Amino acid sequence: MSTPFYVSPQQAMADRAEYARKGIARGRSLVVLQYADGIVFVGENPSRALHKFSEIYDRIGFAAAGKYNEYENLRIGGVRYADMRGYTYDRADVTARGLANVYAQTLGTIFSSAGEKPYEVELVVAEVGETPDGDQIYRLPHDGSIVDEHGSVAVGGNAETISSYLDQRHQDGMSLAEALKLAVQALSRDTNGSEREIPAERLEVAVLDRTRPQQRKFKRIVGRQLGRLLEAGGASTEAESSDEAEGSEEE
Repeated sequence: MSTPFYVSPQQAMADRAEYARKGIARGRSLVVLQYADGIVFVGENPSRALHKFSEIYDRIGFAAAGKYNEYENLRIGGVRYADMRGYTYDRADVTARGLANVYAQTLGTIFSSAGEKPYEVELVVAEVGETPDGDQIYRLPHDGSIVDEHGSVAVGGNAETISSYLDQRHQDGMSLAEALKLAVQALSRDTNGSEREIPAERLEVAVLDRTRPQQRKFKRIVGRQLGRLLEAGGASTEAESSDEAEGSEEE
């Protein structure tokens, strides 16, 4: 009888984490930002049917990078949890924090289980509040930990470069057009510092808009509306650059 090959628990967990990170890195990045009237989700996604962003409940949105079939299973499970909790108790009892805890338990259990491979996914769960101070954004890596984010967050293959870019430029009270423009600029940056153009047809955009009169705040932005917002964001950026140039000349 042969002696089984021994791997220390630390090495086994490190190998599983590296496996999951490599799988996530193969996917396209996405960003989630706060703006004056809510939270916007922006990602590069050429598919019109396989969405990275989805509605979970009235004020809660879901974003994911990585392997589609795995995060789609998690999304469906989240919708079932939210519906059951809202029906059993009250709609106000369905919160992003509660949903993030459920996802964290699921991801953590799968990650630590020796019987199955870790999920190659990274999630973002966001809830829009009555005011900007009430907004909640939670990032959940592959190992089931929870990170409470503020302002902006990026997940996916190029997340570090994008996050650094957003941290330097994101501001409170931005308009939707300004936030969208910033998100596209961040997604356009490669790891080597160069930029590329992402056409509107390859963008997936959705918002949690606190100003909507409906109880459900999630809405996708497509077609002409997306084009107008991108143009408006570009125009405002050019105007700011012009004002800065004029101010430097006066000095």
